[in-house]
Amino acid sequence: MATEELPPLASEFKRVVVLGGGIAGALLAKSLQFRAEVFLIDPKEYFEIPWASLRAMVEPSFAERSVINHSDYFTNGQLVVSTAVDIRENEVLTSDGHSIAYDYLVIATGHMDHVPRRRTERLEQYQAESEKINAANSILIIGGGPTGVELAGEIVAYDPTKKVTLVHRGSRLLEFIGAKASKKALDWLTSRKVEVLLSQSVDTNSAADGTYQTSGGETITADCHFVCTGKPIGSSWLKGTIFKDYLDGHGKLVVDDNLRVRGLKKVFAIGDITALPEIQQGYLAQRHAMVAAKNIKMLISGDETKLAVYKPGTAIAIVSLGKRDAVAQFPFLTISGCLPGMIKSKDLFVGKTRKTMGLKPTLT
Repeated sequence: MATEELPPLASEFKRVVVLGGGIAGALLAKSLQFRAEVFLIDPKEYFEIPWASLRAMVEPSFAERSVINHSDYFTNGQLVVSTAVDIRENEVLTSDGHSIAYDYLVIATGHMDHVPRRRTERLEQYQAESEKINAANSILIIGGGPTGVELAGEIVAYDPTKKVTLVHRGSRLLEFIGAKASKKALDWLTSRKVEVLLSQSVDTNSAADGTYQTSGGETITADCHFVCTGKPIGSSWLKGTIFKDYLDGHGKLVVDDNLRVRGLKKVFAIGDITALPEIQQGYLAQRHAMVAAKNIKMLISGDETKLAVYKPGTAIAIVSLGKRDAVAQFPFLTISGCLPGMIKSKDLFVGKTRKTMGLKPTLT
């Protein structure tokens, strides 16, 4: 397909091209839309608050607030619903043949996630997953990271009669945080009659008639299953571009203290694609976006002497367990129950995130 160069919106503005409309890329695009000519390239028409997705699987109406059309907050830029396939020295090429020049580039492609293009289709997907859960008496969850643990918590809190089995290949749940937090999450789940099998895996391809075999030789019967293992970093396409030498061994972009790709003056990376010594958390991705947005504004104004420095986040994490409870790890304290639940679990920061994006916390 021949490339088509998109015309500039306003020549007096510097052009910022943002790759990825997730939690980091969307906030940065929103923050810069009145200070630069912003192009947001994303394969879907909407932004989704990722930590609300598991609640939406059980309670699909929750997604009405957490799945947001880009056009609702990004009102003064250009949305390109496509996927970036190549980056050249001063331009980005997309899968549908567009060539988009840039003065500043922000890479925020996060993790690979196969979701529908349209918001209505995503809402329908949540409705279907909810019906799947409601119709099942027994459910198998594969993966004991935050996604698997939170999904198990949402299901048993919503309907305690469900028989939930969680299988995790690691020796403990939530290995991204400390052992004390892992134990508290395990105790909460088992107290709700969730069966947790550690140091085992499940091959779903060999399942037959609702019967699954674990690597430890155990047999599990379940009406349905959900795979909650980690998603790959969305950087594999960069290996075929001029950015291949800026990736570390894990496929993440190496950045400097200002969140610029190391060695490059006008290219930033934010969100989970960055090689930073911190836990990958949504609120940290939001911090990345604000630091990078500030620095791009400074560069546009011609002042490179006052760039903001990003300091990696401390080991703080809150894993929700249904609507009321959570387990929280702070630097010198780990707690579980309703107190950390009051911080996160009731609304999952959805209202707060909508306000950050310039929207009303509720739909009414």
